[in-house]
Amino acid sequence: MAAAPISWGICEVPGWGQMLPPDRVLSEMRDLGLPATELGAPGFLPESAEQLTETLARYDLTLVGGFVPLVLHDTSQRAEMLARAVEVADLFAGCGATRFVTAVVQDDAWSRPVPLDATGMAVVGEGLALVDEICRSRGLLQVLHPHVGTLVETARDVELALEHTDVAWCLDTGHLVAGGVDPVAFAKEHAGRVGHVHLKDVVVRTAERVLAREISLVEGVKEGLFTVLGDGDVAVDEVILTLEHQGYSGWYVLEQDTALSEQPDLGTGPVRDVQRCVEYLRTTVVPRLPLH
Repeated sequence: MAAAPISWGICEVPGWGQMLPPDRVLSEMRDLGLPATELGAPGFLPESAEQLTETLARYDLTLVGGFVPLVLHDTSQRAEMLARAVEVADLFAGCGATRFVTAVVQDDAWSRPVPLDATGMAVVGEGLALVDEICRSRGLLQVLHPHVGTLVETARDVELALEHTDVAWCLDTGHLVAGGVDPVAFAKEHAGRVGHVHLKDVVVRTAERVLAREISLVEGVKEGLFTVLGDGDVAVDEVILTLEHQGYSGWYVLEQDTALSEQPDLGTGPVRDVQRCVEYLRTTVVPRLPLH
């Protein structure tokens, strides 16, 4: 089980909110007993492998990998995107990470996605295949992240992406449900393509408002779109049990998207929610896991 800085409000989406300092975030991860983390938003942590490894080691943490937004439906930007993928993959590999988590965005500003048809998703598939080559050559596994506000957002998008790409997947329990996909069914039907897992819970009614464009993703997060594991509408426990029964052996990343309007007092704020998520997993899920 690993951590993700976005659980502490660290996010690359423009206008997301206030960012907590790295020392506080990393020390709270360590104090919760989490052994590893994803990278977080650009600029949050050092951008050289040596400095990043040294920084994480001071908190007894290692790097799992990270979230990488890429524009892959527009072939005119492909060379730029592949260069970005090389740069990030080199950083991850230099730190001993194993996962390159791709989100297919409309543009770098995270503009509202324009849904793709089968032809457009095939173009994305070609781009993902090229990123796959970059990752494999560096000992990384690329995983595609379904995500609200991206080109793999809805159930229809997920279906097209499964059909027109060969990439492995990041099974994000919250974003799948938000897009209208049952994550338990996804785990049963596509376990062979699951290479990474993000654990989050959501309030479906708020998710429906975000997908209907009544409110933005950031507004939804501030209104409680993502909640502590076990408090929302996602069968997080059943997803984990389904994957474990089918032999999944990768990371589970606690990734409860949070947006902060102000810096909470020490010992309060996001760390309390992450602690509750850890306790949910330890008390509700772990006793039911199969013995390997």
